[in-house]
Amino acid sequence: MKRADVIELFTRLRELNPHPTTELAYSTPFELLVAVVLSAQATDVGVNKATKKLYPVANTPQAIFDLGEDGLKRYISSIGLFNAKAKNVIALCRLLIDRHDGEVPRDRAALEALPGVGRKTANVVLNTAFGEPTMAVDTHIFRVANRTGLAPGKDVRAVEDKLVKVIPDEFKMDAHHWLILHGRYVCKARKPDCPQCVIRDLCRFKDKTVEKR
Repeated sequence: MKRADVIELFTRLRELNPHPTTELAYSTPFELLVAVVLSAQATDVGVNKATKKLYPVANTPQAIFDLGEDGLKRYISSIGLFNAKAKNVIALCRLLIDRHDGEVPRDRAALEALPGVGRKTANVVLNTAFGEPTMAVDTHIFRVANRTGLAPGKDVRAVEDKLVKVIPDEFKMDAHHWLILHGRYVCKARKPDCPQCVIRDLCRFKDKTVEKR
């Protein structure tokens, strides 16, 4: 995609949603970190339902660690893979207490050293909690980047690297949110809503859907 088209693409997405943010409910970097860990292979809606009950009871590393795995499972049992996630979150809390005085580190290496935290989760926390212009590539962003021709790549890291390279600085802070929301609600996996897409004329996707008459 040409640079002028990239600028136009993000200009339109910005006009549509000037202040995008995550749909995960959180009030602190730690709450966001736990929510993102819980969101793997789960919906934001499902995670929010669980954390709505969990966070009023325990929303700090020490408080959740004190619950223990079994105590935490009672709050997150509605989420997929909750057994493994409970184990990771408790271990994550222990490391935050032991190594970081109970604070979420603003450092990629330190974040990725936490149980259950990979590059994508670290990027979400760095971007959303700390305002870093990182690019967390999930399945939605991977799909949009490839379909549109914005940043085609064979794997998520290739797409991430290309997005960081091609997205102008003025859009980098919010680009992650614009692309994920576009993929979630418009450029959907099975049937993209091309007739309602604000960037359809810029998109390189060959199999665009048409409005039924």
